[in-house]
Amino acid sequence: MKRLLSLVPALVLSACVVGPNYVKPGTPLPASGGGFAETARASTVAATALPDHWWRLYDDPVVDRLVTDALAHNTDIRVAAANLERARAVLSEQRGSRLPSTDLSGQYARQQANSGSAAAFGGSTAGPAQTFQFDSFKLGFDASYEIDLFGGVTRAVEAARGDAQAAQAQLDAARVSVAAETARAYATACSNAAQSAVALETVALQQKTLGLTNTLFTAGRGTRRDVQRADVLLAQTQATIPGFEAERRAALYALAVLTGLPPEQIDKDANACTTPPRVKDVLPVGDGTALIARRPDVRAAERTLAADTARVGVAVADLYPKIQLLGSIGLNSVKGSQLFKATSVNYSVGPLISWSFPNQTVGRARVRQARAGADASIATFDGKVLTALQETEQALARYAGALDRNAALRRAEASSSDAAKLSQLRFDYGADSFLLLIQAERDRADARAALAQSDAAVADAQISLFKALGGGWEDAPAPTRRELTAP
Repeated sequence: MKRLLSLVPALVLSACVVGPNYVKPGTPLPASGGGFAETARASTVAATALPDHWWRLYDDPVVDRLVTDALAHNTDIRVAAANLERARAVLSEQRGSRLPSTDLSGQYARQQANSGSAAAFGGSTAGPAQTFQFDSFKLGFDASYEIDLFGGVTRAVEAARGDAQAAQAQLDAARVSVAAETARAYATACSNAAQSAVALETVALQQKTLGLTNTLFTAGRGTRRDVQRADVLLAQTQATIPGFEAERRAALYALAVLTGLPPEQIDKDANACTTPPRVKDVLPVGDGTALIARRPDVRAAERTLAADTARVGVAVADLYPKIQLLGSIGLNSVKGSQLFKATSVNYSVGPLISWSFPNQTVGRARVRQARAGADASIATFDGKVLTALQETEQALARYAGALDRNAALRRAEASSSDAAKLSQLRFDYGADSFLLLIQAERDRADARAALAQSDAAVADAQISLFKALGGGWEDAPAPTRRELTAP
């Protein structure tokens, strides 16, 4: 026993960790750090750091409340949080492998034996068969400890740690997506309400024009064709209103579900919104280095790569011998009063060496599988980095384009409104034909509708940019199940 224990320190000191050591891969960023402000218009974005709660840049308490509710109660976030807890439990299990495993047992049995049973196996009995009944009392304690001679346990703990950190990043990624989609659903509802309001205002103007046309036709100053043209223009505008209302309701239903509510429990403030939220100042976007560090999907891919690299070490360690120190002590007697006497003690202690050798075909195949998994993970990591940069650059380009288009349409709307007013005055005095008036009305309706649609596009482009930047997961509330009540 003393000889065995004296070998343990030597075995531990001589242990080595096989398999590749993880080195965090580099990222394809330019030497300048990938400044986005350098590639975008200075009037649209700034190189300042993105705030933790980007939706507060809208300065809209409704947006702030809805996003906060979604981060706390969204079901996708709750699923990701549960996956994180499971990954942490697996990590705790792997860490437990560093400790000796123990097992306590206790048994009582009433047994019967027959002295004549020896004859059935070719033995002999002296006299008639006899039946014996006796009690059996047993207490046992078993212990085993695997010496991590080649680092298999260490690598398994590293893999579980990487999986847990990847699960945390995936939870953060879910928060990024939910925050952006909640803001987008709210902006969509507001935008459709705004477009519907513009259409209703245009309908009111066109109804006046139709009424005037009917009056002129009755007085003999117009034609039936003029009346029909005015009615067609009115009907076309009226036809757009149901679509706006349907999309507004759909966005409100989506918003309710995003915040953990049944779709019919529409938020009152969102239902009353008629102007899409918009950040009027330049948007803070930071640089590429900060983006890569902040994006949870990139972080999840990097941590998965670390875990898969550690799994290569686990597979390599399985090719080498495993040494376990085994020990057991027990008490065994046929009478309870004798159970704790020295004569009932039995024990065993010694090492167990196991090794899959010489046939290591399966083990080496598993090593190749693990290496292929790590190769796939590094490709996934590179893809996530490139995708993050691509999405941000695309969002910046689309945002700049949306702003330019919005500015042009705003100017067009102002000009078309002035032209329509002037055409109406000239028509009233007989200076313009009815055809010119109808065209001016159509131009104004188109310009107003296009501007309202452009306002919605700007809001959507801002949210897409914030989502691409990967913010919003910091300092998030703990997810909880929302108690649902009848409306």
